[in-house]
Parts: sequence; C-alpha cells; structure tokens
Amino acid sequence: MIGIMFIVMFALIFIGLPVYLSILGSGAMFLTATGIKPLLLVSQRMTTGLDSFPLLAIPLFVLVGELMDRGGISKRMINWADALMGWIPGGLGVVTIVSCAIFAALTGSGPATVAAIGSIMIPSLNKAGYDKKTASGMVAAGGALGPIIPPSIPMIIYGVTMGLSIPKMFIAGILPGIVMMLLLIMVNFILIKNKPDILKNREKFSFIRLLKNTWSALGALLLPLIILGGIYSGIFTPTEAAAVGVVYALLLGIFIYREIKIKDLPEALLKAMETAAMVGIIMGAANLLSWIMSVNNFGNMVTNILGSYITTKYSYLIVLMILLFFVGALMDTVAAIIILAPVLVPFGIELGIDPLHLGMIFVINLVIGYVTPPFGYNLFTAQSITGLKFNDIVKGVMPFLIIELISVLLFAFVPNIITIIPNILGL
Repeated sequence: MIGIMFIVMFALIFIGLPVYLSILGSGAMFLTATGIKPLLLVSQRMTTGLDSFPLLAIPLFVLVGELMDRGGISKRMINWADALMGWIPGGLGVVTIVSCAIFAALTGSGPATVAAIGSIMIPSLNKAGYDKKTASGMVAAGGALGPIIPPSIPMIIYGVTMGLSIPKMFIAGILPGIVMMLLLIMVNFILIKNKPDILKNREKFSFIRLLKNTWSALGALLLPLIILGGIYSGIFTPTEAAAVGVVYALLLGIFIYREIKIKDLPEALLKAMETAAMVGIIMGAANLLSWIMSVNNFGNMVTNILGSYITTKYSYLIVLMILLFFVGALMDTVAAIIILAPVLVPFGIELGIDPLHLGMIFVINLVIGYVTPPFGYNLFTAQSITGLKFNDIVKGVMPFLIIELISVLLFAFVPNIITIIPNILGL
C-alpha cells in the first residue's frame, strides 16, 4: 500500500499539483485506505513538523538577501571584484563568477544571485565580447554557488530533516564552494582562449581604485564574516546569526549606504515570508510522510532492497548521484531533500560513509538541478533577465554544467574536500 501512496504522490507532482498538496493528498489516501489513524493526524503532523527552532533561520536569511540587494550591495561587490581581478585577460568573466560567489555568501539563494548579478553583468559581458548565451549560462551556473556557500537554505532543510549539525554543514560547504568557483573560472578561460577581442578588453590594475572599492564594499564583505564567525565561535546559533544579519543589513542599507527606504521594507518582508511559507508548508506536509514511512518500516524495506544490489559505498555513491541528478532536474530541491533523504541516506551511512560527507553530496547534487534543464530555476531566471529563448540559455550553460557535474564526482570520491575544514576545527 505504501508503494501505491508514492506512485500517487509523484503522479500528482508531475501533473502540476503543488508538492505539499501531493504529499498531503497521497498521505490522506493512505490513512483512509488503511484506517491506521484518523485524518486528524494530518493536521497534527503538520503542526509538529514546523515545531523546529532552526527553521526560523530561513525567512531571516531570505530577508537578509532582499535587504542587501535593495541596499545597493550587489553593485558595490561587482565594482570591488572588478578592481581586484578585472585586469586579468578575460577578467570580466572572472569578476562575474566571483561576484556570484560573494553574493551567494550573503543570500544563500541561487535565483536571487542570478537576478542580482545577472542584471548588471550580462550586459557588461556582452559589451566586452562575450556572446549573450555564454554570458547567461555563466551567471546561471554561478548562481548555483548560492546554496553551496554558506549560509544555505537547502543545508538548513537537510540538517533539520536528518538531524545533522547545520553549523557543520555550513563550514563543510566553504571549500567545495571555492573549488567549484575556481572550476567555473577555468571554463571561462577555456571558452575565451581563441577570442582576442575579449582577451584585450581589460583595464590596467589600479591599487588606488582597489582601495576605494574595498572601502565602498567593506560593509557587505564583513557580513559573511560576522554571520559565520559568530556561528563557529559559538556566540550564536544559525537562527540567531540570521537575526543578527537582518539587523546588520538594515543598519547598513538605511544609515550607511542610505539606499533602503522605509517604504521598501513591506515588500522585502512579504517576499521573505512567501519563501518561508513555501518551505514551511512542505516541511509540515513531509512530516506526515515521515510518520507513515516510520510506522511501516519503509526505510528498512529500502535498505534491504538496496542491499541486494549495492554492496560498496562507491557503487552506492554512483547510483545516488545519478538518481539525484535526474530528481534535481525535475523536482523542487526542498521537496526532494524532505522526501528522499530519510529513505536513501541511512543505507549510505550503514555502508560506512561519513554522515557529513553524504549530506553535503546530497545537497550539492540536488543544487546542480538549479542549472539543469528542463526545470532549473536559475535557467528561467536568466531567461527572464535576458529575453533569450530557453534553448539558448541551455546551450550557454552546458560547458559550466558539465564542470559542475565533474566537481560533484570530485567531492564524492575525495571526501577530504568536504571534511577537512570541519576536522581541522574539531567539529
């Protein structure tokens, strides 16, 4: 019967019904058909599913991103990155990717990064000699750094769902995010090596200009240090860090940069709450699904089935990454984590894979779905900015998507890239 419930749930998702309604509908069907509990359980499990302090960090981090974007932060960061690296041959592409990484560290959101950086950098890249498809693909791929470099909303969801330390996941995401950023920069250099117009189109390095732009962007550059430094030093939790980030962003935008107006705050608050409500209702619905799987020992059933075919952690990782690649391209990341992680992750841990390493692979693999057709969020965001056809965006992102997939393989089979910083810090 539980197999029929999953078939119904995925069928409802793929015909376009919202994920939370698909979960609740299939769960209610299961309760009605089996009679193991009254339908009152649906509302009870939804309520208990939202009873989690770390979930409060989600609307707060989204609000930080909204405030920083409205406060003129993205333009200041781009100017700083341009002063630092714009003199390099093909430096505008480097500036774009680095700006995506920095903005990602402020928002944790892929689409927000694409919108903020893309609206400024895609016209500049086009003017410098990059074709519009490549420029759009570069920004879309750079936006995938958002949920990998902390703070990260998918990491918060995974940590709450699987009981894994969110600060540990945050710090484990730093080095993979940097490695992926460097690989994207490498692709940029490969794409422009035979384009002399782009190679020549650069300014000379100016130390004075760098100092001026560093001072201008200093407030924004300090925010990740305040948030992450506070978490890892034990001064505050991730949720408290998000609240500190909101206060800091408000002070910076209103009193220092003076680019946030009081009249802008209701819209920023509304957008943050829309995102939080979307995540929250899925989390609540998924708690019903978790209860049904637990009562019916579904996790043990899956483990026994997988154990018949998969006997090593390496074969498990390969199968997991292939599955998550397709799931990430078709399903919302939050929903995929909540539905699949409790089912698939325990078997990997039984095979001896470090829970932190496995959790990060799970999240990063799904995040690649942000730039994977046909439903990648970043691709649609880039399309809305540029007005290009969706197929052109896909063609532009392909070289960057391939290197991101290679990077996930690297992280899977070289676990030290993920675990080395937490190990050094004794986490």
